Amino acid sequence: MSGIDAIYQDKILAYAGNIPRLGKLPDATHKGEAVSRACGSEISVYLKLEDGLIVDYAQKVDACALGSAAASILASSIVGCSPTEIEQARDEMRAMLKEDGPVPSGSFAELGLLQSARSLTNRHSSMLLALEASVRALNSKS
Repeated sequence: MSGIDAIYQDKILAYAGNIPRLGKLPDATHKGEAVSRACGSEISVYLKLEDGLIVDYAQKVDACALGSAAASILASSIVGCSPTEIEQARDEMRAMLKEDGPVPSGSFAELGLLQSARSLTNRHSSMLLALEASVRALNSKS
């Protein structure tokens, strides 16, 4: 493993081991779930939306290190974002992983850290779980 790979791996593991906003949100206005059929990882998200912005967020995460790191980064950045920003981040993340696209922009640029795991195609769905669950939540009511 090269030095840069070790740095990325250490950062990914640090995010995975320190996931913020764990649990349920009792006054959530939106809930969503996503499951990776490839590895069995699961994420449930709880969002509170007011005036078109996410004002609170919580999540239950049962995922591999890569999925947990993505959930950690998302939870650190999601409050204050609009539903459109979440959909854009999901689309950019998917393109980064599957189409060699650029890293996500704006509040979610730190998800670019996971670009180092792009070659692990069987983990793409896990890395997308938190974003997928959030988009599903925003498209439904609790």
